[in-house]
Amino acid sequence: MKVISLGWGIQSFTLAAMVALGELEPVDVAIHADTTHELLATYDFARRWTPWLEARGVRVVTVKPEKTSVVNQWGGVMIPAYSETQNGGVIRRQCTGNWKIAPMRRWLQTNRNRQPVEMWLGISLDEVQRMKDSGVQYITNRWPLIEKRMSRWDCRLWLDRHGLEIPPRSACVFCPFHSRSEWRDIRDNAPTDWKRAVEVDEAIRKARPPYDLFVNVQRKPLPECDLDGEIERGQLRLWDEECSGICGV
Repeated sequence: MKVISLGWGIQSFTLAAMVALGELEPVDVAIHADTTHELLATYDFARRWTPWLEARGVRVVTVKPEKTSVVNQWGGVMIPAYSETQNGGVIRRQCTGNWKIAPMRRWLQTNRNRQPVEMWLGISLDEVQRMKDSGVQYITNRWPLIEKRMSRWDCRLWLDRHGLEIPPRSACVFCPFHSRSEWRDIRDNAPTDWKRAVEVDEAIRKARPPYDLFVNVQRKPLPECDLDGEIERGQLRLWDEECSGICGV
């Protein structure tokens, strides 16, 4: 059973579009694990392009987690927030596993009819550090963009060459791994997403006493963070720590 993990970012959409246009072999399904916290631009893109994919033989299925709260009923925080500790650590990430991997695997277990699964992940040549085994016997991960020696930029060029829209980067609105420029773009161009990010930032603040938590590496309330500098001073990009290469593609 061949499956695309469809995050609606540039790389995974490129994979799906390559199948739709016959440049890659057919797949059984493209699964979008909807965290329910994606940027509105991602949802708009998915609404526009799902019919296009399905008209060309790529079945799109959307799955959702059973629970989507950032702070759970026991005070646990799902995202890798920054802690105001002496060492300035990052708390353990639970969002990818609970919001993306688990819903996809529940769907697969119900629908694969005991077939092994070949899971296509939209990891490009510039992100080889994100290649990881699935961790379960019935799923074998595959990276067609790596096989084609394609970078993220190559994906953009391919989409443009075929007259296809370039999707926004896929991520939760409050993802602590946003770069400074990504935070700035949300603040300046996506007011509804920014409001949601500020709400989540406030909601996690006192969830893990005695230390405060923040969505931004500056460890300040989000509206107080310096997002206007041209240089990404101190902003971390930790995609190399990504769990199973699922997010941000």
